[in-house]
Amino acid sequence: MRDRNRVELLIKNFEGLEREFRDAVELVEMAEGEGDESVVTDAIADLSKLRERAERQRVESLLSGEADGNDAYLEVHAGAGGTESQDWGQMLLRMYVRWAERNGFKVLWEQETPGEEAGIKSATVKITGPNAYGWLKTESGVHRLVRISPFDSAARRHTSFASAWVYPVVDDNIEVDIQEADLRIDTYRASGAGGQHVNRTDSAVRITHGPTGIVVQCQSDRSQHKNKAAAMSMLKARLYQLELDKRDAVRQAAHDSKTDIGWGHQIRSYVLQPYQMVKDLRTGVEKGNAQGVLDGDINDFLNASLAAAVGPDRSTATA
Repeated sequence: MRDRNRVELLIKNFEGLEREFRDAVELVEMAEGEGDESVVTDAIADLSKLRERAERQRVESLLSGEADGNDAYLEVHAGAGGTESQDWGQMLLRMYVRWAERNGFKVLWEQETPGEEAGIKSATVKITGPNAYGWLKTESGVHRLVRISPFDSAARRHTSFASAWVYPVVDDNIEVDIQEADLRIDTYRASGAGGQHVNRTDSAVRITHGPTGIVVQCQSDRSQHKNKAAAMSMLKARLYQLELDKRDAVRQAAHDSKTDIGWGHQIRSYVLQPYQMVKDLRTGVEKGNAQGVLDGDINDFLNASLAAAVGPDRSTATA
């Protein structure tokens, strides 16, 4: 039923685009016949917006993987480098949150470990909405930032690293077998924002899965039971992603690179000084408006990496 609803929505969206396209073309023809240049200009602008929507829907039609329609967990971890990398981690997380809000997704904060002076050491958010995981699944990897450090009194240029990892939220249709004996469950006092009650009680929960070494934690609620349930959901997502990785050689290579947040493993480079440029090292896509990218304008990167991930034959056929 979920697959049927997805296909019906794709068809409905396509028919809507086709109808709007015909209406816009007819409006241009009528306006040209009457010599109304202002209407022609407006109609051409509408066609340009329609083209952007069509491109988004074209890429969205590629999202037919096993878990593409699911919600997603997004983890951000600062690399080595102290405050500089922790500040970059927070900037990277903000970029994804802005992207999600721009595109109609909801964001729920699950866990955050603040840096000593600024930024974050790590954070986890849950992004909900149609195809959230499908859109973000190619974002797992290391991101490199080059800028004049605001924390360096000598105003020197610094290179910082942070990683983003994306996992699908596991719904009731997917069974993940977890043995209670394999789990270590710890409670602790939450840090950062969350109100006096959250910060005074041991409501935060950390779960360690022995066989894989995966660690998840949640501190979003004042209830320890709710945090435990959310952490278990995150653990299921991580284990499910691990299984998906095993089925896909490319994803497995990405998973193996997680141990090194540094040179040689980055997927995207963000340069703020001495010039502005963001370049995806997998697809070659570049954007000169680095600040716009950091404000959430990453659809060009997502489109290119998704098209590359499904292969040129399928991408062309769908177009």
